[in-house]
Amino acid sequence: MPKISTEQRAARRHQILAAALKCFSRDGFHQTTMADVVRESGLSQGTLYLYFKSKDDLIAAIADDRHRREAAINAVAESAQDPLGSILTLSRLYATHLSAPTNADDFRVSLQGWAEALRNERVKAGVLDGAISARNALVRVIRRGQKQGMFRKKLDATAVARVLIAIFQGFVLQATWEPGHDFRSCFRTIDALIPTLLLDPALLTEG
Repeated sequence: MPKISTEQRAARRHQILAAALKCFSRDGFHQTTMADVVRESGLSQGTLYLYFKSKDDLIAAIADDRHRREAAINAVAESAQDPLGSILTLSRLYATHLSAPTNADDFRVSLQGWAEALRNERVKAGVLDGAISARNALVRVIRRGQKQGMFRKKLDATAVARVLIAIFQGFVLQATWEPGHDFRSCFRTIDALIPTLLLDPALLTEG
């Protein structure tokens, strides 16, 4: 078998995962077969099995890729100059992501992944890893704001992070029910609420 370049290998992997995402979005994890993914990808069965040995491998790889994208979003937000700006940047980035019609399949599969995590320990571990990573990033930002005297000292940083993540997860559910809906106006409302929740009352009075 002729060798292929790293770029070609990455392109093949992306082609397979894109096909699997389409199949999972359309038919669900349990109704989709590896043969379905082969047909959707346009590749041979042998090529598919060179990259992924099972349907569970495909599910895990899709989740891993999504977590890497989310980690990149979190990193961009966390790098903002001030803690409040970090959280507002995160809100705006997710608003843009949620409002993009091209992400509809991803949201449908994410929702299925949450359900599958109730019965599949491998999927559950991946879901929890992604949630914990996001939560830890938010906790770091909130504690930085508290240390700088910007955020309320008595706030439980972990509890606030969980609340914010629950809001984002709720919008994933709504985006799955209403694909293509523009959620940016909802996130502008969140932008107005976040300073009230986080900022020290003295800073709110000054504003």
